[in-house]
Amino acid sequence: MRIKRVLAALLTAPLVGLSLGAMPTTSTTAQAAPNPALHVDSVTLNKASVAVSGLNTVPVTATVKGAYNSTSDPDITLYVVLERTAGTGTKVLMVSTNLPLTAGTLADGTWSGPLNVPSTANGAFKVTGVSAGKYAPGTGDLFDPTPVANGPSITVTGTHLPKITAEVIPAVVPFTKDPFRIRWTVTDSSTGKPYGTRLKLILETDDFCIKYIGPYETDLSDANGVVTKLYGSSVANMSQCLMLPGDPGANGALTIFAPRPGIVAATPSKPSAPVGSLVPVNGSVAGAPWLCPVNLQRLYGATQWRTVGTSTVRTSGRFTLTAQPAYVGQIPYRVSLPACKNYRAGVSSTFYVRGL
Repeated sequence: MRIKRVLAALLTAPLVGLSLGAMPTTSTTAQAAPNPALHVDSVTLNKASVAVSGLNTVPVTATVKGAYNSTSDPDITLYVVLERTAGTGTKVLMVSTNLPLTAGTLADGTWSGPLNVPSTANGAFKVTGVSAGKYAPGTGDLFDPTPVANGPSITVTGTHLPKITAEVIPAVVPFTKDPFRIRWTVTDSSTGKPYGTRLKLILETDDFCIKYIGPYETDLSDANGVVTKLYGSSVANMSQCLMLPGDPGANGALTIFAPRPGIVAATPSKPSAPVGSLVPVNGSVAGAPWLCPVNLQRLYGATQWRTVGTSTVRTSGRFTLTAQPAYVGQIPYRVSLPACKNYRAGVSSTFYVRGL
């Protein structure tokens, strides 16, 4: 369904500087179909439009009428899923809080509670589904809500939206055991200035940037919206993120990978070979950026390097290319790594294969 496509698009996008308004979720245990025990008669919102500024949220009451045909969990809660239909806010999906049963019985009940709308939802959203249970992004529940036909819509006028930036120090993190830093900054995108108060922010690594499952410890920025965190070298190849706390999901986020140097080494399997024969060239790329391309290049004339073969980096960080001497004499080669993922471009030292 469409929610799956939205999440898949987020997950396959390059993550260097990826701004995530609605945190993507992944799971290997996502439901294969909507919960058969849940029947939805109607969903309503008590407001058709709201205005939200800065880091604030505005509560909108979401009400679900229907039935949950199971006696195994008499305290079952529901949550409402909304998808963006228009607008420029960074938030792609909105999810209500866990809605308790407020009237009736499981067989004919009303579940009601707040949907907390942030400024990053700026635009229009439509209710597309309802799920049973407690919402925990990353568990897979969001993947298959019970569809809601002709669900209500809400228009959000978001102003002074938060802008998140990140500065990695050093700008390219070397392959050493030294720690590195990220200077995170949250400012008002309308004015370019800080909000003027210390902000509670969530700084996380790797899976916790994808699965907003909390509760999270928060870091306090300074009055300029700046917080700097020290990261160990062991997480230098993992994603790092700043999330704006929300209920139940993050109200906005920025996820990045620290830039790494492109360090390439390559050696021909033999120093010489008959013209036209094949010579394997073995090499490696530091950090093992697997599936990144590497190009075997040959020098033409005095300065022109041309690609004569292409391969990819294996999970081990190693690669194999094939040189083919085209004439008698010393032939200069090198291996080039184009900029890929969070790795900078790099080239190996020049090596030679003598054509015989």
